[in-house]
Amino acid sequence: MILPALAEAENPFWRPIKYSLFPPLGLATLASFLSPDDEVTLCDQHVENLDINDEADLVIIQVYITNAYRAYKIADHYRAKGSFVILGGLHVTSLPEEALPHADAIFLGPGEDTFPQFLKHLKEGRPQKIYTSVVRTLHGTPPVRRDLIKRERYLVPNSLVVSRGCPHHCDFCYKDAFFEGGRSFYTQLVDEALAEIDRLPGRHLYFLDDHLLGNVRFSTSLFEGMKGMNRVFQGAATIDSILRGDLIEKAAEAGLRSVFIGFETFSEDNLRQSNKKQNLAKDYTAAVNRLHDLGIMINGSFVFGLDDDDKDVFQRTVDWAVEHAITTSTFHILTPYPGTKLYQDMEREGRILTRNWDLYDTRHVVYQTNHLSPEELERGYYQAYDSFYSWANIAKASWQHEALKHKLKHFMYAGGWKKFEPLWNFLIKTKSLNEMLPLLEAILSKVKQGTKMDEGVVSCV
Repeated sequence: MILPALAEAENPFWRPIKYSLFPPLGLATLASFLSPDDEVTLCDQHVENLDINDEADLVIIQVYITNAYRAYKIADHYRAKGSFVILGGLHVTSLPEEALPHADAIFLGPGEDTFPQFLKHLKEGRPQKIYTSVVRTLHGTPPVRRDLIKRERYLVPNSLVVSRGCPHHCDFCYKDAFFEGGRSFYTQLVDEALAEIDRLPGRHLYFLDDHLLGNVRFSTSLFEGMKGMNRVFQGAATIDSILRGDLIEKAAEAGLRSVFIGFETFSEDNLRQSNKKQNLAKDYTAAVNRLHDLGIMINGSFVFGLDDDDKDVFQRTVDWAVEHAITTSTFHILTPYPGTKLYQDMEREGRILTRNWDLYDTRHVVYQTNHLSPEELERGYYQAYDSFYSWANIAKASWQHEALKHKLKHFMYAGGWKKFEPLWNFLIKTKSLNEMLPLLEAILSKVKQGTKMDEGVVSCV
């Protein structure tokens, strides 16, 4: 089982920390369906070298858009040696006709229901060329094969997923196309999710779910079951879910310490263009204040290059994020991924400029822009990162918090995340990254925040 490296992560001299955060759970989940007698190895090329001189009967490769060319090259190599090669993942589902010549079989959509079918067909000597996920459920899925994961290579080895997909359908979302043709949002049984959590060592957890608060009934039961487990965790939610009801309070009580939020844009026109209805007419500031009152820190996501953006969008976004004490920010250049409605619309309008998938990394402009030139958009993207993570703005954002300890944690974490990348590179190269986990768990501690609650945190990413 192979997760090929993304383009930037192939550099042998420099490994950005973001590629060493989480293990490849998708492959480890599929491995749980294999027989105990099967000899299995799992290689994440982001954290280890890939030995292509081995002799494998079956090779399974997970394909993202920016590792597609490397994935195809690896697949062709193994097929030439006589191995049976499977390709699956987001990019394969988006462009099956491109992937098919490089594989003996391809998997479209999530593989929990189709991979067991394939294994049965393979043993019977009649494997199909294409397996398409339609019947989707996580109920009764075997435990993830975490024995195949090299925990010491990751900063956050305790990542998990208790749901699939998202209840919303943003036009630019790559994963929305992945779940087309069946249920687009579904969850584990609560008891099975709690059992998975109970098997994980240490305190810290990172939920990789696209929307951890997306099913109120499930999430309420999950958080109730997690109370008393002495966990601290991080996850993703929407503005709407934070403002609605009291689910975010229940999450904080269970141990939520930081949350990823897709703010994306402040323009109502951009939100409508993107079909991001969950953000329309929502008070971003009210959501941020509610999280800060609960002591939950924020990793904000922002997209540049939507059609209503102008030359001032970069500084306006940074200024807002700093003023509202967003702990960390992730900026993106709008990217029309194949299979999305955004891509279909831009292709119909003749706006797609290149199909070099290595450039579809949210750092390059691959489409015809509107009010901004490609050069202005790329330059503004990098300037936003430089400005937000300047020492002056890190200090200014930190000082927005009321509690002194929270100010200091914000400052140390935001600075450490971007200003000490050579240290992260050293820890990755010396295979010492996991030794930082106790420090991370210590940072995720209670801080008196404002006057409402005493839950305070620092974001991991």
